Amino acid sequence: MDFFTPIVNSPYHFGQIAAANALSDVYAMGGVPYAAMNIVAFPAKKLDKSILRDILQGGQDKIDESGAVMAGGHSVEDEEIKYGLSVSGIVDVDKYASNSGLVPGDILILTKPLGTGVLATALKAEFGDVHALEAELVRWAGRLNAGGGQAIRKFGLKAATDITGFGLGGHLLEMARASHVLVEIDSGKVPILESARELAAMGMIPAGSFANKHFCRSLVDIDPGTDQITADLLFDAQTSGGLVLGLPAEMETRVRELLHSLGDMAETIGRVSDRRGDKVIRINA
Repeated sequence: MDFFTPIVNSPYHFGQIAAANALSDVYAMGGVPYAAMNIVAFPAKKLDKSILRDILQGGQDKIDESGAVMAGGHSVEDEEIKYGLSVSGIVDVDKYASNSGLVPGDILILTKPLGTGVLATALKAEFGDVHALEAELVRWAGRLNAGGGQAIRKFGLKAATDITGFGLGGHLLEMARASHVLVEIDSGKVPILESARELAAMGMIPAGSFANKHFCRSLVDIDPGTDQITADLLFDAQTSGGLVLGLPAEMETRVRELLHSLGDMAETIGRVSDRRGDKVIRINA
């Protein structure tokens, strides 16, 4: 279950992003969404109900795209709009991934670029070309992680997570600790939205991203040569980010080819090794 307040101006696209975000938890295990229920808070006495209709339509269209069934939901009157889904899915007990499945020798593949948290912050501040920023945010945050889920099922991958509020660094920290391994990230290979990089250089980094980096600092070793903006964006609080897939190195080509055939990004961003010392993540320049 997941829901949040609007991050874009279009009610329809907000519905799409919120639904895609909620569906990601099922995909991250290699599951197939089966049924979804709406979670809605709406100021019915203050705003036109056509706004609510557009939000729900956006969510419905993403649910349809996923192949799941809308099974109802619940709404409450509230001062602030909130929307999301409670999702049920089906997973093969012999072919599912978890955040504790990394083993030394695995490589890490990321399926969406970082930076949606920065774009959302700029939109809220009405900073820059808001129409272009919203289009870019919708393009990535509104995209389902179905391809990553399919890769998990097809190749029997055992390690994966979706990247959301804790950022790439925070979610990899969870995986590394749960798997008792060291995760090494090649910062120069991590895909980052160029617009987000430019905005971050102007200070448009959400407070949650700084909180993520601060929380992880004692367990993360950052190469002094790492670009500072890149280091900050590795902890950018994502909305409906991509999946990180952990897989044996010999599967890299096949997994990337499958993801590319489905129209997904597939960037190899790092590797897994034996833990040495108290650090669980190493960020290389």
